[in-house]
Amino acid sequence: MSERLIRVAVLCFLVCVGVSAQSVTAHAAGAGEQDFTKGEGLLKNKHYAEARAALEAGLLKDPSNMPAHFNLAEACRALEVWACAEEHYETALELDAKSGPTKSYLPKTKAKVWRLREEMTVWRLLNEAKDLLAGGKLKQAEEVLHSADELGLNNEQQPLYHQLHAKLPRSRSTAASRHPVFAGSAGGLADTDSLDMQMVLVPAGKFARGSNRGEDEKPVRQIYLNAFYMDKFEVTVGQYARYLEVTGMEEPPDWSIMNQPEHQRRPVVNVSWEDAVNYCKWAGKRLPTEAEWEKAARGTDGRIYPWGNEAPTRLHANYGRKDWDDHLALAPVGSFEAGKSPYGIYDMAGNAWEWVFDWYDHDSYVTSLEKNPIGPAKGDQKVVRGGSWLYVSDFLRSAHRFNAQPMNRHFGYGFRCSKTP
Repeated sequence: MSERLIRVAVLCFLVCVGVSAQSVTAHAAGAGEQDFTKGEGLLKNKHYAEARAALEAGLLKDPSNMPAHFNLAEACRALEVWACAEEHYETALELDAKSGPTKSYLPKTKAKVWRLREEMTVWRLLNEAKDLLAGGKLKQAEEVLHSADELGLNNEQQPLYHQLHAKLPRSRSTAASRHPVFAGSAGGLADTDSLDMQMVLVPAGKFARGSNRGEDEKPVRQIYLNAFYMDKFEVTVGQYARYLEVTGMEEPPDWSIMNQPEHQRRPVVNVSWEDAVNYCKWAGKRLPTEAEWEKAARGTDGRIYPWGNEAPTRLHANYGRKDWDDHLALAPVGSFEAGKSPYGIYDMAGNAWEWVFDWYDHDSYVTSLEKNPIGPAKGDQKVVRGGSWLYVSDFLRSAHRFNAQPMNRHFGYGFRCSKTP
């Protein structure tokens, strides 16, 4: 073949390859676009069911399209399909966070989307309570209604909440709490402080502590603990604000950012170990020991996570976020019904790391007592447990141990309190 023919053949090959590659690229870039455009138009014209169908079809082709997830959430919200709306608002926020601040689709409306997601969570809980009441499951309905109330009810949700609450037996609907109110303690808890009233009894007995996944978690042993009470929720910004107002103690870093109306039901963070100790003492309580924390998180059957052995999902816990986002990265306490521990305790995986009483020792699971163990008498670092909004899913394991300098005030460190009966 002559040199000229070779050059022509090569040129033809390159042109053909170029056209082919360009065609593939154009096809990939356009995956789902027709559905997304159609869905957006239908949404604007308030054809919500058709919009939902079109957007769902497009997301099957391109599940990473953040505006489509947001539009689908809006369509589902209009259709009152609360779980769908909650899921796709959440996905939109996650994808937007990954895009970085310069490419963010929601830079001015992110806070609104967070509030919409929380609103959808409340609607989902109210409808779940409705189904539970219809099935005669009164205790579970009461707990779900309480979770909805703790998240905050808007004007549209309050009538349904009161309608459902009225269907509970009088002994349940009029009770302030199913658990003891520890009033008369140092600091004098207010009667209206329903979060502080919510403590769960963890019965005395043995549980399987530790795991074979981490060197400092070995060995797995049966540990006996006396009965204790544990806060059902992490201590919130609103609770901590009342504590600061009464005691005049030093505010944690970024307090003016945290102490905003939209954050009152989110966990307080940026608190040191000593801050946590002082709050619990003021409330007539104490920090849990590391062993108490682990039992409260996983129960007695050796499960991996508070909810069981199923791998974490966004319905179980708040984790793996990239940016504190002025405290919006933390979810309001009690948001994850599917993530409760066997004792009905919320957020023991994700949201905020939780300070416990013990000093950290890598080998303490080898040397500690088998009855009511407490960590070493001294050390350099304290134990924090449970993972946080920032960390990956492996940190959510109930046996996972983590350590931190006790004076650290980090936007991932919070706490809850316990009490001896």
